[in-house]
Amino acid sequence: MTTESRTLPDHGMSLAEAISCLSDYDPRALPVSRVREIVERVVAPVEAVERVAIRSALDRILAEDLVSPIDVPSHDNSAMDGYAVRAADLAADAPTRLRVAGTALAGAPFTGRAGPGEAVRVMTGAVIPDGFDTVVIQEVVRVEGDQVEIPAGQQAGQNRRLRGEDLACGKPALRAGKRIAPADLGLMASLGFAEVPVRRRLRVAFFSTGDELRSVGEPLAPGEVYDSNRYTIWGMLTRLGVEVIDMGVVRDDPESLERAVRIAAESADAIVSSGGVSVGEADFTRQVMNKLGDIAFWTIAMRPGRPMAFGKIGSAAYFGLPGNPVAVMITFYFFAREALLRMMGAEHEALPFVRARSQTAFRKRPGRTEYQRARLFREAGGAMSVRSIGSQGSGVLRSMSEANCIVVLHHGQESVAVGDEVDCIAFDGLL
Repeated sequence: MTTESRTLPDHGMSLAEAISCLSDYDPRALPVSRVREIVERVVAPVEAVERVAIRSALDRILAEDLVSPIDVPSHDNSAMDGYAVRAADLAADAPTRLRVAGTALAGAPFTGRAGPGEAVRVMTGAVIPDGFDTVVIQEVVRVEGDQVEIPAGQQAGQNRRLRGEDLACGKPALRAGKRIAPADLGLMASLGFAEVPVRRRLRVAFFSTGDELRSVGEPLAPGEVYDSNRYTIWGMLTRLGVEVIDMGVVRDDPESLERAVRIAAESADAIVSSGGVSVGEADFTRQVMNKLGDIAFWTIAMRPGRPMAFGKIGSAAYFGLPGNPVAVMITFYFFAREALLRMMGAEHEALPFVRARSQTAFRKRPGRTEYQRARLFREAGGAMSVRSIGSQGSGVLRSMSEANCIVVLHHGQESVAVGDEVDCIAFDGLL
């Protein structure tokens, strides 16, 4: 495996430059849409590219367009088992009898000569002999010795796959930014590629902060809790396909935090922390982060997950997520996820909404975006419906396990009544 660095056209702005693009910037009440704009402008794709064997390319991000060196299919071939004929030989309103001159199999073309008034038996995938332009399926013909009777009503060119129909030589088979799926491996192999260029795996370091946190397996003293956030963050990062660096629990003191952040910035492209960014908690966190990098601390107009920090420490992007377990997941999925995909060089679109009729009333005031955990289901008639799973507290992690979607109540939206339609984002494919 070889690695090379390349200069890409899209480089990230500084945090100050990204913020200066906004006329309504208010770090004490920042809308979700503005947070996304800033983050999108600051992060940029990793530049290193590797060439890997195609069996090592699954779930990697394609670094360059993959151009087909051949036509696919390489010859006109039969899409069905049947008989290759000349459309000009067929009567329009009566059966036509033709002599069978031979057989063509997939991988064993017909090598004889066949002229007007003759047909060639062909199997699916077999090369259609020169001069023949139509395939008649075997189920509709009648065969007697070396004669085949073709019924009227055939269409010229039917059941024939043309050379280059799937992919023409010189055309892109896969575009840069594609996350390579199993079907893509097959496509690469069909084109003869043994190796393909992919982006280097993004390296993401993560840690939790808090003196009250204990690792799984340790006994709990009064006031202590198990560190669940590291496990959910590990799972979310692993699902993205990044290289994960688990730095454990960092204690609530400036020296420990500074040491952890320095190590993370030296070893990773991005850093994700949980806890320590809320008002009152963030005093020394703010001092340490501002000493080490260019960091903004925001109060976002959303629920759950109001506090968040973001910026750059050296060349590493930093995402300071809240401490409550549900808020960690929501801020990761709606801010960090898209940013990390961009850093990976992956093509990505905004998470798709599913419109559903709400079976639950949701209280909501305009001026913030709310993310409600819910169950999305299809009714007997086919319409989509959704209902709340109950408690929406940001510390109730069980609710994320019970839900299968998030109901997104937008910034300017008001309360939702039973029967109203709402936007949902399904967990399938996200989690």
